[in-house]
Amino acid sequence: MAGLKSLAKDTAIYGVSSIVGRFLNYLLVPIYTISMPASTGGYGVITNMYAITALLLVLLTCGMETGFFRFANKGDDDPIRVYSTTLLTVGSISLSFLAVCLLFLKPIAGVMGYEEHPWYLGMMLIVIAMDAIQAIPFAYLRYKNRPIKFAALKMLFIFASIALNIVYFVFMKGTDVGAAFLINLICTSLVMVCLISELRGFRYTLDRDLVKRMFRYSFPILILGIAGILNQVVDKIIFPFVYPDEAEAAVQLGIYGATSKIAMIMAMFTQAFRFAYEPFVFGKSKEKDSREMYAQAMKFFIIFTLLAFLAVMFYLDILRHVIGRDYWDGLRVVPIVMAAEIFMGIYFNLSFWYKLIDETRWGAYFSLTGCIILILMNIFLVPQYGYIACAWAGFTGYGVAMLLSYFVGQKKYPIQYDLKAIGMYVLLAAVLYVAAEYVSIDNIYLRMAYRTVLLLLFIAYVVKRDLPLNQIPILNKLLKH
Repeated sequence: MAGLKSLAKDTAIYGVSSIVGRFLNYLLVPIYTISMPASTGGYGVITNMYAITALLLVLLTCGMETGFFRFANKGDDDPIRVYSTTLLTVGSISLSFLAVCLLFLKPIAGVMGYEEHPWYLGMMLIVIAMDAIQAIPFAYLRYKNRPIKFAALKMLFIFASIALNIVYFVFMKGTDVGAAFLINLICTSLVMVCLISELRGFRYTLDRDLVKRMFRYSFPILILGIAGILNQVVDKIIFPFVYPDEAEAAVQLGIYGATSKIAMIMAMFTQAFRFAYEPFVFGKSKEKDSREMYAQAMKFFIIFTLLAFLAVMFYLDILRHVIGRDYWDGLRVVPIVMAAEIFMGIYFNLSFWYKLIDETRWGAYFSLTGCIILILMNIFLVPQYGYIACAWAGFTGYGVAMLLSYFVGQKKYPIQYDLKAIGMYVLLAAVLYVAAEYVSIDNIYLRMAYRTVLLLLFIAYVVKRDLPLNQIPILNKLLKH
């Protein structure tokens, strides 16, 4: 239980930076969607550019984040030597990529449809290179169990970004999409300066033998990462190419991108859990009760993601005001995208088994399968059904990858998950969701009150079944008094 308490503490700290940061970052959505109405397609450009950014970032880090954790914890190599080698490798790849892209910036921008604004792409390429390099010091902070500095730097980026965006888009009444990319560049540079202490104080050494071993381990993870990020962003990348009306594509993509932001509340919890869970798994892999802890962690992850799903769906009438009113037509994708995020989170939780037994190729197989399904569904369904097809494609792709990982994992590294308890939570959440959606209450205050009661019923079941109040330290003291 001590291990789970430590995981919960770190998840809480990472969660503060992730959840609060993402929530504050949501302020950018109404700023952008009000400054750039759906009809302009401006938010569609931002959605497309950040999708490309996410994909390139995975390519440049080469799966070395996870590789660093594995080799730093394995005991055969000096952790500082592993850190130095990883940093030099990722840094060299990123800077080389940046130099080549900037050299051929105009033709690359032309191919991507940004021939009139090549520096939209140029600024984001510089950001991508810096983000890739920063990923390794951030991983080192997690390895050294320094979640506070990790969280502080993430929050610094968010606060600085929001402040500058408010100044330009609200006070200066700006409308130039390029300003969003310039602000991102400024804030990323600020974080880089704050990471200087993690970039010095040790001897830089490139261990070529270690590089080879790390690449052998990390390459399947790279493929996994590519497939994984494609599952998240490929719809936003290929949408302009498959949607029949080229002029309308940016408008529809903007609507889909804006409404998907609401669903990304689920991604906040998933990301916070991931930051704490990865070093936790590798650190506990040699303990006798490790499998039991993994099973418990999975159950609680599903419980709290279901709680997040219900909270968002029950209060969607309030949350929709995060985006401009002319984007509201896209809100129908929210439950689908959130369910897909749950599948993705479960898939991540299942993924540790092939990392622990050094058979990371399995992750590549599963993710590629899900990715192929997603791409094909987008290609064949988007022309007819529009952005709703993107949502269902993500749902299906993640669902298939999750199921494949579970069934193969039970043969390779069996874990006794409490499927009965998990199934009951899923069933209860489904019943409450249907009860909220199909009971029509016109008065918004009564509707919110009714849905709050439903949410409290779910929480009450959690407390009774798996989280007794007397086991929560602070409440335990209060109850005794």
